[in-house]
This record gives sequence, C-alpha cells and structure tokens, in this order.
Amino acid sequence: MCSSSTQANVDTTSITTSGIHHLGLNVPDIKQTAAFFIEQLQFKQVGEKPDYPAIFVSDGTVMLTLWQVADVSNMVTFNRKQNVGLHHFALKVPNLEALNSVYQRLRLLDSVEIEFAPEPLGDLPIQHMMCFIPGGVRLELIAE
Repeated sequence: MCSSSTQANVDTTSITTSGIHHLGLNVPDIKQTAAFFIEQLQFKQVGEKPDYPAIFVSDGTVMLTLWQVADVSNMVTFNRKQNVGLHHFALKVPNLEALNSVYQRLRLLDSVEIEFAPEPLGDLPIQHMMCFIPGGVRLELIAE
C-alpha cells in the first residue's frame, strides 16, 4: 500500500515515469501465447528463462514477460468484474486498416475469443476491438 505522507528526511522531488517498461502476464502455456504475439502481431522474442519459465517478447516499444503458470490444473481464471488485477491491456496499431486486418486474422483463430469487432471508442475519433488471447488475457487493440 502506498502512502502519501512524507518524512522530514525523505527527498520530495517530483518523480515522473516515462511509460511501461514491461508487462508481466501469467499464462497457462507460454509457448502458445508467445507464438500468438510473434505470429499475429509481429513481436520478436527478446529473451527466455527456461528454468523460471518465462519468455520475453517485444514490439520494439513495449516488452511482455510471459510467465508459465506452475500448476495449470489448479489455476483460477481472472474475472474482470470480480478480481483485483489486470482488467486488460491495450496495444496501439498504426491505423484503421491495420486494426481491421488484424481483426480478420484473429477471428479465424480457435485460440482467440473476439469480445467485439472494431468499433468507435465512445465519441472519440478512435476505433478499437477487444479479444481474449491464448491463455485468457484480455487484449484491446486501438487505432488512433
């Protein structure tokens, strides 16, 4: 739990962040999930720790750390309406054409569940779609 109180000897200089360094996702099959990012979204594998096990993939801007769930038979899937934790994560795509193209590819995959096809994001001039990737993590793709 973070506290906003400061002590007399603590430096209170403003600290800013500059974006996500990486996002760690627990998944039931790291090889399947890594293949999804590499084959469908053109990520590159940038590392691996077989003994952990973990696979690291990146699109050149964000890195995803995929952690293997230790006991898949006892895993509990995330319920975005009941659990504290990652509701979803969103990745930008270059434009609406790219969003529609990736949607057309993903909707053909048995390992991906499309929540909704590309549509306007509220009243904004942005389109987005939502899906569950291999392993059940919720992913939003956004074209600005």
